[in-house]
Amino acid sequence: MTQQDQTEMILRRRMHGLYLSRPCRELDTLSHELMGLHSWFYRNVAFSALIRGADIAGWKTRLTKTWLYRGTLHGVVYEDLPTLLALHPGGSYLSNMFGQALVESAADEVIRYMEDGVNSRAEFRRIFAGQYSGEMIDALFSPWGGIFVLLARQGRVAFRDMTSRDFDLISAEPTQTFEEVLPELVRRFFAVYGPATLADAAWFLGLWKEESSVLKKLPLDDLEQFELNGSRYFCTPETETADIPELTLLSGFDPYIVSYSDRGAVVPAEHKAKLILKSGICNPSVAINGRVAGIWNIVKNEPVVEFFEKQPKRIVSEAKARVDAIRWRVK
Repeated sequence: MTQQDQTEMILRRRMHGLYLSRPCRELDTLSHELMGLHSWFYRNVAFSALIRGADIAGWKTRLTKTWLYRGTLHGVVYEDLPTLLALHPGGSYLSNMFGQALVESAADEVIRYMEDGVNSRAEFRRIFAGQYSGEMIDALFSPWGGIFVLLARQGRVAFRDMTSRDFDLISAEPTQTFEEVLPELVRRFFAVYGPATLADAAWFLGLWKEESSVLKKLPLDDLEQFELNGSRYFCTPETETADIPELTLLSGFDPYIVSYSDRGAVVPAEHKAKLILKSGICNPSVAINGRVAGIWNIVKNEPVVEFFEKQPKRIVSEAKARVDAIRWRVK
């Protein structure tokens, strides 16, 4: 098998595993198998689900929106939270700023107020205004998360729904340790995202260098393995797959793009800046034969498609028609 053939095989199997060349009808199944749907922008969850053929009825409350690996927001099956959260049960940067005891005291106080019906950052800022310094108030109730990231990682709070900025109490505290859940989650990653490398698994799961070294010690001999360009790839034994689709819509922060440490096979270097902005935002995109060839969005309720290079009219028309179909289903 030539290097090009191997690259095509990797993309074909990834697209199959990520439900880009076959449908996944159930939203819960999709989120479970993909280990959460990226929701930096909440509607990307709906985009990702529709692209993969899922029924999104009630999607705003069917999944739980919270912080997972790499500090990013995901829409997650609630029952999966204790396992997924066990990967990163540690403290918060807030402890380095204000001391662990003070931060833990503030966290417990936030929980008590939430039990009394307080749910928004704005309310908490007013309540704590006379108790802590302005600097600490800004840090605790930062729009980027603050104290709620810490509480979310402990499985104690989550966003009220996929579109809300307020929070609700939950009970999804991890019951296992990092060492106990890691083998299972690594295997789940390779089963769906494979073929992939240990570096990809470490990136996806948000592991630090010290933590990622543990991956090399996991018993993975039963997985299919092969070498390409000096890297070892892992995946489950191949089952029936479909060909790479000629045209594929991808959501913003699509797992096909953002789940791997090396995106060169999917994202042409000359177009990377148009897809992934300096702010870190990854635009919804269009792939031709498995490789990103343009971007799309819904702007002022109108479908917009922009290809990086000239494409056949039938491709342009089909891409616009698919975006328009999504427009009518995401409210």
